[in-house]
Amino acid sequence: MMTDLTNLTVAQIRDGFRAGDFSAREVAEAFNANVAAAKALNAFIVETPEHALAAADQADKDRAAGALKPLSGVPIGMKDLFCTDGVQTTAASHMLEGFTPTYESTVSQKLWDAGAGMLGKLNLDQFAMGSSNETSYFGNVVSPWRRNDGSNAALAPGGSSGGSSAAIAARLCPAATGTDTGGSIRQPAAFTGISGIKPTYGRCSRWGIIAFASSLDQAGPMAQDVRDCAILLENMAGYDPKDSTSLARPVPAWEAGLSSDLKGKKIGVPKEYRVEGLDADVARVWDDGIAWLKDAGAEIVEVSLPHSKYALPAYYIIAPAEASSNLARYDGVRYGLRDLPDGANLQDMYAATRAAGFGPEVKRRIIIGTYVLSAGFYDAYYTQAQKVRTLIAQDFAKAFEACDVILAPTAPSAAFALGENVDDPLKMYLNDVFAVPASLAGLPAMSVPGGLSKDGLPLGLQIIGPAFDEQSVLNTGLALEERAGFTARPDKWW
Repeated sequence: MMTDLTNLTVAQIRDGFRAGDFSAREVAEAFNANVAAAKALNAFIVETPEHALAAADQADKDRAAGALKPLSGVPIGMKDLFCTDGVQTTAASHMLEGFTPTYESTVSQKLWDAGAGMLGKLNLDQFAMGSSNETSYFGNVVSPWRRNDGSNAALAPGGSSGGSSAAIAARLCPAATGTDTGGSIRQPAAFTGISGIKPTYGRCSRWGIIAFASSLDQAGPMAQDVRDCAILLENMAGYDPKDSTSLARPVPAWEAGLSSDLKGKKIGVPKEYRVEGLDADVARVWDDGIAWLKDAGAEIVEVSLPHSKYALPAYYIIAPAEASSNLARYDGVRYGLRDLPDGANLQDMYAATRAAGFGPEVKRRIIIGTYVLSAGFYDAYYTQAQKVRTLIAQDFAKAFEACDVILAPTAPSAAFALGENVDDPLKMYLNDVFAVPASLAGLPAMSVPGGLSKDGLPLGLQIIGPAFDEQSVLNTGLALEERAGFTARPDKWW
């Protein structure tokens, strides 16, 4: 029974626990055992079995007292970008190694208040900068998936939320938090055959989440299926006066509103996403998705997003610019790493600390960002990129006059091997080509598994919706999920 518990979804754990089929402690112990047995995946930076057990014991008491909470009995993984009171929070960087916050991020606090327990802090790309989880100071996460060609090459779980995606796919946790700046929930979800949603910018508070690019960063849930994402998101979202970008809007009952009947709905297919040389497997799964949505009663319409081709260059100006500003706080003075060479002055300490604390990808983005914000180049690069961002948002607004949601691939390929793209930043950045436009426009977007590549690896379908309409995104995802019938699981090798 213990191993069976780790195959359950969040909804199944919640409902089974309420029905008295098992105790919360049994669930926590089963997942703790899986986490301990899967060190080879390197999905966790910090394991917190005692946190999961304490929450489970409380849930068992609450059940006995008839005082159940929405997530009572459900343990989850927490991306190590969310500050957790009394538990090391590193953003997978040497700069913050050993940093233990004395406060809790708003999103994690909401989840604990809802009754969830924490299995540990999940690995990620350093400061959420990366698409493969290879930039972590604590070593890369290894995907639980393998190609079916017998090569046994270690594969990337996607990034930056690669620890979250690998842990869910390997059943080390039933669900996890992620953050998405330019695809960092959706792309790893696609790579590992799970679901993940980036809500409308401002739906989830950014307070207590270590910042990368403040106008883009957004927390969201990652889980086995669409229903679980809806359940998690309901308990993560909500207005927070501590975050000036937080939306003062009520949180809808997304789970109760789930419906896979799309009669009367129009699904937009952006012609610009049919790029030349599109991977044949990705194109096939996209076509399957279109057919499935027709079957669900939807009408398919072609839409145009003409400025999408400029999204990636605009993103890689705006995001590094904001990173350059946000990461200026890591100077060795107040917290985190301090490197103080003998005889050093203050400037020497700044330089030595930042040289030692940041990895190559973080340094690359800080340098790019500082360059585009400098006096001679601000108008030439940063201002122009912001104008392009506005045009991209306008493209989406026009497209949504003709359709309810947009269907596109999540990523341009299936998971690649670790080390394959690490020396080619441009190739790595192209992983986000389909994900970045929705991020720049602040729109809700979700990835659900659509099928397998010829190598037997998961491929994701992306649904993009209008601002504040997560319900349509989730419902379209549910329609795809029901028709795709994706049940593939990685063979256990770890």
